[in-house]
Amino acid sequence: MRTRSRSARFVATALGFLCALSLALAPGLSAQSEEVVVVRAGALFDGTGETLRQNVTLVIRDGRIAEVGEDVQAPAGAREVDLSGWTVLPGLIDMHTHITSDPSDGFRGGFLSQYPGAAALVGAKNARITLLAGFTAVRNAGASEFADIALRNAVNDGLVPGPRIFTAGKGLGISGGHCDSGGFRPDAFPETGVEQGIFNSPDEARAAVRYQIKYGSDLIKTCATAGVLSVGTEIGPAQVTPAEFEALVETATMLNRRVMAHAHGIEGIRNAVHAGVASIDHGAVLDDEILAEMSRRGTYLVPTMMAFEYVYEAAQAGTLAPWSAIKAREITPIARESHRRAIRSGVPIAFGTDAGVFPHGTNADEFRLLVEAGMSPARALRSATRDAADLLGQLDAFGTLEVGKYADLVAVRGNPLEDVGILMDVGFVMKGGRIYKENGAPTAHAW
Repeated sequence: MRTRSRSARFVATALGFLCALSLALAPGLSAQSEEVVVVRAGALFDGTGETLRQNVTLVIRDGRIAEVGEDVQAPAGAREVDLSGWTVLPGLIDMHTHITSDPSDGFRGGFLSQYPGAAALVGAKNARITLLAGFTAVRNAGASEFADIALRNAVNDGLVPGPRIFTAGKGLGISGGHCDSGGFRPDAFPETGVEQGIFNSPDEARAAVRYQIKYGSDLIKTCATAGVLSVGTEIGPAQVTPAEFEALVETATMLNRRVMAHAHGIEGIRNAVHAGVASIDHGAVLDDEILAEMSRRGTYLVPTMMAFEYVYEAAQAGTLAPWSAIKAREITPIARESHRRAIRSGVPIAFGTDAGVFPHGTNADEFRLLVEAGMSPARALRSATRDAADLLGQLDAFGTLEVGKYADLVAVRGNPLEDVGILMDVGFVMKGGRIYKENGAPTAHAW
């Protein structure tokens, strides 16, 4: 492992201090409103079932739902919000984003012209866009420079508007793997090691997990296989050994963190599932045996269908890097069938998009793809509300509209159980009792 420079040690120390301060707050659960608000919902999808309730009133006090029902009276002096012509839902949750990144179409040299801190600024832009699109919480699947952790803390402190961010810090993987920076000559950059999330043994996997947690990661992300956008033309082979996976998951679990696994090929997926990861993200190659094992263990699939469609279309249009275009054309048809098989099997599925591979703010188009693949609209909605919160380990805080939970809610005109496409046009957004979007326009809190 290379020795860090004095400036790098200073930055790490400062970040560690800021992250330690943030531990006084649960991740993403600050910046709530103390105002009493009454919301009159014409229809309500509360996330606990698969039907709409009619003419429901929610009373929100100190950022939480105090009452919810058909015969609830408004407290004196409360602010009333009339959504009688709308359908109200729990705030949407995207379980796979790269919020500090914008699309690169597979070309990896852009970061060479960026200055330190650029990723956090890009993240601030994307956080606002994501929140106004109706996503009040995200699970971020890795970033450089601790930019995602800095962004999470800034949102928690009310410095910038954004969703509740639960983030992995740096993704962990093997030397030369999808989580590493490959494709450049060996003397172009310092060699990567544990501090950059790279491991080559069970002991190094344990150290890499501990390093990310030391600097504030809410969860652990690892790369079980190669990916479409990483350099190289193979996507299927496993990259993490079973022993490395077991050490990684055991260490994360001991420190109360869940593990998400980027995984395309079946061998890498098997290694990840058998080690006890919380979710398989992407899941391009799935067979009936592994789906049955995932169902038995309660392992979630996060399909990220939008990412597959985006890279496939970019490959066809000739705008994707050549090495990525080969893989996109190969894997996308296989992934489509795997996801249809997974939906038929009843395996737990949580909504996730890989936003950052494509532009942020369009995340809700994943609902259309889920339904086209065979999922009912109600189940698709639950995948982005109750089930996503369950995978996060936050179901006691949000994910359904029940008494005691945070007042994270959105509203659309029309019935999303009849047309999930209307979720692309969320007209009302509340997070923690604070309104960020009303009648289709951002409020003062969104700036």
